[in-house]
Amino acid sequence: MNRILLVEDDENLAFGIEYTITSEGYTVIAAVSMEEARRALKTNTVDLILLDVNLPDGSGYDLCREIRATSQIPIIFLTALDEEANVVAGLDLGADDYMTKPIRTKELISRMKAVLRRNHKSKDEVREWRSGDIEVRVFERAVLKHNQELLLTGMEYRLVLMLMTHPKRICSRSSLLNHLWDMSGEFVDDNTLSVHIRRLREKIEDNPAIPKYIITVRGVGYKWNAEVIGR
Repeated sequence: MNRILLVEDDENLAFGIEYTITSEGYTVIAAVSMEEARRALKTNTVDLILLDVNLPDGSGYDLCREIRATSQIPIIFLTALDEEANVVAGLDLGADDYMTKPIRTKELISRMKAVLRRNHKSKDEVREWRSGDIEVRVFERAVLKHNQELLLTGMEYRLVLMLMTHPKRICSRSSLLNHLWDMSGEFVDDNTLSVHIRRLREKIEDNPAIPKYIITVRGVGYKWNAEVIGR
């Protein structure tokens, strides 16, 4: 299930978009300002951002620039400005697409699906993820530390991959549980997740009691606290 961050301060428009994309099976996290969007990104794993250009506390262009400094989450701008210069400005900042208001909901859904497909494909094309002394070889479904393969369960492997592909961003416990359940088809409860994290730390970390990779964000979830390079 894809999670969409909708950053739009027009209450009526936001309600209509949220209703439409929720009915298509997406989960929506709503924000009405740049500050709310920043908080949402710190506490949620997001697959795509619908971003209004004119926000009450600043420009969506500035928020896009901030996001692109650390993340490649797909972004679609929503704006009343349709001049070519504004379109180009948004795309030059790293946006994936651009829609002018009034928003045609069927077209929006179509564009969202296209952007998500492209992003999914680009992640699939990554053969290897590296972070410090940890290496994930995607095609081999193998995780290595100091070039020695670690014996991970399928659930532990999926946890590593999700955390590493969202480096330095908090993955909430609920998003991890939903992701693991969707990927494995097995029900995963909160206590089971804690056990998997503990066992994974015992294999990944030099000192599980003082982890440097998998950090607990108390009351929220976990994050991979190191730079990651994909190739």
